Order: sequence, then C-alpha cells, then structure tokens
Amino acid sequence: MDHFTIKHGVMHAEDVPLPAIADAVGTPVYVYSRATLERHARVFREGLAAVPDKLIAFAVKSNPNLAVLKVLQREGYGADVVSVGEMRRALAAGIAPAMIVFSGVGKTGAELRAALEAGIGQFNIESEEEGLELAAIAAEMGLVAECALRINPDVDAGTHDKISTGKADNKFGVPIDQAGQIFGRLAGLPGVRLRGVAVHIGSQLADLAPLEAAFAKVGALVTALRGAGHVITHVDLGGGLGVPYKAGEVFPSPAEYGAMVARVTKDWGVILIFEPGRVIAGNAGVLLTRVVRVKRGLNHPFVIVDAAMNDLARPALYGAYHDFVAVRPRGADMVANIVGPICETGDTFAMGRVCDHLEAGDLAVFRTAGAYGATMASSYNSRGFVAEVLVDGDKFAVVADRIDPGAIMDAERVPEWLA
Repeated sequence: MDHFTIKHGVMHAEDVPLPAIADAVGTPVYVYSRATLERHARVFREGLAAVPDKLIAFAVKSNPNLAVLKVLQREGYGADVVSVGEMRRALAAGIAPAMIVFSGVGKTGAELRAALEAGIGQFNIESEEEGLELAAIAAEMGLVAECALRINPDVDAGTHDKISTGKADNKFGVPIDQAGQIFGRLAGLPGVRLRGVAVHIGSQLADLAPLEAAFAKVGALVTALRGAGHVITHVDLGGGLGVPYKAGEVFPSPAEYGAMVARVTKDWGVILIFEPGRVIAGNAGVLLTRVVRVKRGLNHPFVIVDAAMNDLARPALYGAYHDFVAVRPRGADMVANIVGPICETGDTFAMGRVCDHLEAGDLAVFRTAGAYGATMASSYNSRGFVAEVLVDGDKFAVVADRIDPGAIMDAERVPEWLA
C-alpha cells in the first residue's frame, strides 16, 4: 500500500495534489510520502516480531535523502552504508554510530579510518585482504573494530544478473567453503573482533526459497565456527525482499519473511541484522514528469516526457518496469512508447505500453520510484540533477534542491594553458 491515490480526478500524494508540487517546484521531481515510509518501516518491523534480538539497518544506497533517513531514524532504524558519504548522511540524520553497519567490497583505507573514528557498530569484511588492512589501521589507532565476515553462499537469488550478489562468480564476500579458514586467520589479529558473519544474495527477490537456502548455509557455518572455538554473537542476513512494480505481481510479505527467518534461526542464539531498502522506500516515491510532446511513430506514438534516463536509470540499466500513469486520467487509454529527451535510444522507459491517454503539457508519474531513483541520477547530456520533495499530510517541502547545469559547470575549470 502507498499514499499516492486519485482524489477528485487528480492524483495526490497523501493530501497534496501533485499539480501543486509541479507548479511550485517544476518537473521532473521525485515526490516521497512520509506516511508510506513510516507504514512500510512499521510493517517490516512487525513482520520480524518473532525475532527477539535484532537491528534493522536501512540500506542507505536505496535512498540516501537526509529527510528520508530522518523519518526512518525516528522509526528506530539503523543504517547499512557502503561508503563514507553514506555513513556521513546516516550520522547527519541522527542515526547512532552503533547502529551503522559498513558494507561494500571496495572500502578504501581512508574510509576504514573515517569509520573507525566515527565509532560505527560493525564492519562487514568482504575479503581477507580487507580484514588485514582494517586490523592494521585499527591497531595503529589503538582501537578494536567490531566485524562480521561476509560470505558468498553460492546461491542464485533468481533476480536480475546485475543485482545478484550471492553467486560464486559475484564479487561480494568470501567463498563459503573457505570462510572457516579465513575467519580463523582474521580472528587472531589485534585490531579486529570478529563477532559473526554476514550474507546478502541479491535485490528484488520474489521467492523466499533462495534466502532460506542461503540462511541454512549460514547456520551450518555458525555451528562450525563455534565448534572451532569462535564466539559468534551477530549474523547479518542482508536485505533483498522485492516489491511489486506491476499490478498483479505478488511478493513475499515481511510477515512471511519474518516467519521463515524465525524458524530457520531459532537455535542460533545471535543478534540478527537486517538491511531492507527497496521494500521500505520503493513504493514510497514517484517521479513526477510532464509530457513535452506526443510525436507520431511508425507503430505507436512517442510520448516524450521531461524526465530522462539521467533522472531514473533503472529502465535503461536493467530493462526495469515502472508503472506510468496520468496525474489527471481522462478515462481513455493509448498504446505508446514512453521516452525521455536524452540523445540515446536507451533513454526509453517503455515500448508499446498501454497507458492513460496523454497530451502535451499533461503531468504523469513513474510509480515505485522511491528506491534506486534519485540516488542513481547523473548529469548526462549536461542536464541538471532532479529535485526531491517530501509530503507530510497536507504539506510538502523540497528536501533536495534542483541542481541546474550552470551550477555543475561552475565546478569546472579551464587550465591557464588553454585559456
């Protein structure tokens, strides 16, 4: 459920008509619903009610907007970060350092040092080499880093190849058949305290079976590590629950996921860490856009909108589907190709799509755009960065300014020898 609904013939975000936002802020613009974020955060937490000891750490990469993070901080969420930039955003939103988990396969020495200085709660070590570097830096600083070793369980998540992270040939984690030896070698180093293991097999999962298979392997590893004399107090189970992008799609609910987790982990005796992202933020946002013109096509007309692949990259990157609907539906349909203005054939949101009848000047939205939307934006074609708005009941606020191309160009320099 979300809070983007048609009222009196016009789509609203909660109690704000979307044309009011377009008039005030311009288009394209991301619009987030506070009520939807809060509802999803609570439903996910309630789904894990049978898990006694846990930390829910929102995957900041899915939507790093400070206002979004503040909403989730107030819901008691921690943060899963993959860069120092994300860590600083989490801290700026008021998330306690102890509730921050630093994941990511390419942490630099400078990032490890900064995270140690911030006192974050856990590093998810992605390789033996990273563990050695972290141990050396922490020891030099007179600190001990709390860590989990991320393992690669070689489980196919059944999702898109570019968002699969748990197969043997993916870049993440250490092979599970080598995890015991690597854990043993790192556990004896000064500067680190290996307290558990971590796993994350992919994003937008439509089936719990791959997750259960991965968790079963993790449980066996925990038993083996304890048998080798290691103290295991934490297990990070990652995220990955999918959300429906198309009407009629059915995905496991947080309650179904929580019941599976509680059953599989009931004898582990650990604090479990979860890293939801899309399942919290995906349906909490839309990308509001305006039709520039409708162009005659060979088979179908082209509906050209002012949003582009630099604003919403998922369709160009993954062939991803986003429902596309009119803000003021006329009650008539058309079959059209939905495209943006960028000089790339890849700047295509849909081909041969049945959608609301649209004309030049009409407003429309790409739905389920609250995760992996603005965060993946670029300035390609010297376009600016899209604005972001948060709605709360009958009011709204700009929570990320539009950055126009001139401001981006102001950061560039021509060297004297070219002037």
